[in-house]
Amino acid sequence: MSGKLRVGFIGAGLMGHGMAKNLVEKGFPLTVMGNRNRQPIDHLVSLGAMEATTPRVVAEASDIVFLCLPNSAVVDKVVLGPGGVAEGAREGLIVADSTTADPMETKRIGAALAEKRVRMLDTPLTMTPKEAEAGTLNVLVGGPEEVLETARPAIACFGRNIFHVGPLGAAHSLKLINNFMSMSMVALFAEAVTTARKAGVSVEDLHELISAGALNNALFQKVMDWPLKGDASGLQFAIENALKDVSYYNRVAADAGATAPIGATVQQIYALANAQGEGKTHVPKLMDVLGRLNGL
Repeated sequence: MSGKLRVGFIGAGLMGHGMAKNLVEKGFPLTVMGNRNRQPIDHLVSLGAMEATTPRVVAEASDIVFLCLPNSAVVDKVVLGPGGVAEGAREGLIVADSTTADPMETKRIGAALAEKRVRMLDTPLTMTPKEAEAGTLNVLVGGPEEVLETARPAIACFGRNIFHVGPLGAAHSLKLINNFMSMSMVALFAEAVTTARKAGVSVEDLHELISAGALNNALFQKVMDWPLKGDASGLQFAIENALKDVSYYNRVAADAGATAPIGATVQQIYALANAQGEGKTHVPKLMDVLGRLNGL
């Protein structure tokens, strides 16, 4: 390949828009696929991106296609379904999946693509939409080193740190372990606040105590902005996504033969909140769900 990679992008949502914006602003020819939310697509087109109507057309126009989608089922449909990326792929295309996905599904999709001599990386992200817009995400990469090196110039447009963590699927596994830890802490904070309220302990005093000790961390501060300030914007992550990620984590643990009792418990907490119609609610408000269960 000569010159800059031609990049395709499917999934320009909260995270994907910032990633794609940085790609086009840094001079990469970009093809995006539109969806029902026109605002991010229209903005990317205004910056010079081309719009395609199907994943197949995106693949036909690209040397590398980034995916940033809700879950593995959607990835499967976009890549292997009718009119999908695989239909438009030519030998040497790279598919880089930034979805927080099930590693077993990632390996299965990668194997199907390999039959067409299409290469795949799993490239999940850490940080938030703010860092996506700024181009300062952390990017975990699973897959062959030589494929990463081909893709690196494009990934570096939105990734401040790029970590090669092993073969295909390893990055998705590590991302799920990371998300399990963070969502477990959110659930812990929510239960602690609920218990404090139930016991007549000041939430302000709880916050002051934890902030002054070894338990303090940035995630705690973001979550506590909700009960203290009525601001849940510091952690814009939906309960339904937390449930999906912890569920995928538990599959990773089961596939590894690991006993994961905390994972099972945390999954049930988010499943309970989701069943009460709170799936679209941001995770700091999990404490409201637990509060209602406790008559608060």
